Amino acid sequence: MFKRILVPLDGSELGELALPYAGELAGALSSEVALIFVCDTARCQYRHEHQVYVEKIAQQVGGHIEERGPKTTVTPVVLDGHPAAAIIDYAEKNDISLIVMATHGRSGIMSWAMGSVADKILYGVNMPVLLVRASVPTPSRDKEGQILSRILVPLDGSDAGEAALPYVRELTEKLKLEVILFQVIAPGQHVHSVGGLSYFLFPEQQVESMKASAEQYLEGVSGRFAGTKATVRSEMRLGDPAAEIIKFAGETDACLVAMATHGHSGVKRWTFGSVTHKVLHSGNTPLLLVREPEVKV
Repeated sequence: MFKRILVPLDGSELGELALPYAGELAGALSSEVALIFVCDTARCQYRHEHQVYVEKIAQQVGGHIEERGPKTTVTPVVLDGHPAAAIIDYAEKNDISLIVMATHGRSGIMSWAMGSVADKILYGVNMPVLLVRASVPTPSRDKEGQILSRILVPLDGSDAGEAALPYVRELTEKLKLEVILFQVIAPGQHVHSVGGLSYFLFPEQQVESMKASAEQYLEGVSGRFAGTKATVRSEMRLGDPAAEIIKFAGETDACLVAMATHGHSGVKRWTFGSVTHKVLHSGNTPLLLVREPEVKV
């Protein structure tokens, strides 16, 4: 599924935080890698310097991958234009399977603010995107020599919420990973009332029934990893979904949170007003976002 990986670079060390993740995935899955630097109008006079920089990084990434065994193609690319637009255009025309990028720009560490290059790319592409937080230190390798060792997969029981599962399963066919299937049961819901928006708790019997259904569902999903290198376990929590996902990712030292861009809402686009939006803006763990495939009618 990750046949071709694209990594946008801007010449900064923070931008290079995405490289270890891209290298690990490329090495495990024999993926091709394209390292992209975009010259905007103000910096086109330095095109040669940018080309030298990207070529140097390409050699380093290729060398690191070869140290672990497999050999893959790492291509340095320098484009002209607006960064987000040029990256999106290249990704679409070159059948890119995954974009791996840090969450900042040349101005330094940025919040997940609307209007950034990262946001524009997220809104503009259909392929999965792996986002590496600028605040995350350089990842260390485990005893297997891997950066990725534990992946948290939040689910909500819907088909749409399972969009990331095939990608996680592919990784577990090549890498020894612990996969944590995670579902959060909301104890109540917000309801519009005369006084405004009120929160009502579900009856205890209803909550217990929801928990039993979730347990059965997670057990079924766990079976999909049979025959892989994964160690799978299921966890369930009661509370606010986004808050519990962020909290649990920290508690378990998850290396990656892999989730769909929406669940029960059924919206056929990147839904940033959802649980995903909250995890995106408030979490600290690298995040793999996979959009639900559009259903053709």
